Amino acid sequence: MFPSTAERSRARKVPQRPGDRIFAGASTAAGVLILIVLAGVAAFLLVEAWPSLTAPAQDIPGGEGVAVYVWPLLFGTLLSAMFALLLAAPLAVAIALFVTYYAPRRISQALGYLIDLLAAVPSIIYGLWGFTQLAPLTVEPTTWLSENLGFIPFFAGPPSATGRTMLVAILVLAVMILPIITAVVREAFRQTPRLHEEASLALGATRWEMIKMAALPFGRSSIIGASMLGLGRALGETMAVAIVLSVSGGVTFNLIGTGNPSTIAANIALQFPESTGIAVNTLIASGLVLFALTLVVNMAARAVIERRKEFSGAN
Repeated sequence: MFPSTAERSRARKVPQRPGDRIFAGASTAAGVLILIVLAGVAAFLLVEAWPSLTAPAQDIPGGEGVAVYVWPLLFGTLLSAMFALLLAAPLAVAIALFVTYYAPRRISQALGYLIDLLAAVPSIIYGLWGFTQLAPLTVEPTTWLSENLGFIPFFAGPPSATGRTMLVAILVLAVMILPIITAVVREAFRQTPRLHEEASLALGATRWEMIKMAALPFGRSSIIGASMLGLGRALGETMAVAIVLSVSGGVTFNLIGTGNPSTIAANIALQFPESTGIAVNTLIASGLVLFALTLVVNMAARAVIERRKEFSGAN
């Protein structure tokens, strides 16, 4: 039977131990502190960006207003981050499945350690690797792509002779977010209920059918969350993109040409040291756009996860 109202009232009146009250208070304070910091960052960006938002268009760098200044940067940010996610997310899920279900235990542990170590490599190291090693290696392949697949806007060319293209920036970003997504998804697959896996195998399912019926449904929300986490890393990446990309401005889908749009974070890092006055406010305005973009991405991810939760194997 369900407890009566009086019993529930008495249960609620049971005094908590001091440790429980301290822990509850500390947890609540931490949650409130996060909201305060987030609100403070948003207020700072808005206050500092306001002069550029209200200034005449001719005073903004480029002389065409804040929207025209920020749009190519926003386009480059979304282009590089989305393509990096499209490359990294499927590969990360495949690696997580291999490490969890196919690799022998020793190989699985070694690969897990290597993946975790990749996440600890500084972004400037990835940038130097992309600039000195990866960019020269892409010159011949991009020439072939331009000659044979030039009818596709992404490979329209003419190809860059240095290899410092949006394609290389995308590849570097994909490598950077790969270990983040893989680590989260790998842990999600390891939490798949053992009974679900054994029941699928007992019914005659192959290993792949078991993964498709048990592991993937259980880890769907974690895959989405990990992908959004990697997307947030790609959206805000600064040094690697600034080192790799040869920026010429403009909006183009051409991934292998010499004309490349910059990203918001890389543009701020490159332009801020030499900027003064309204130019600084304009850079902060672009930072406000990036802040809003990452906030929207995370809110969308939470909404998708909540909608998928009732269909996942976690319940």
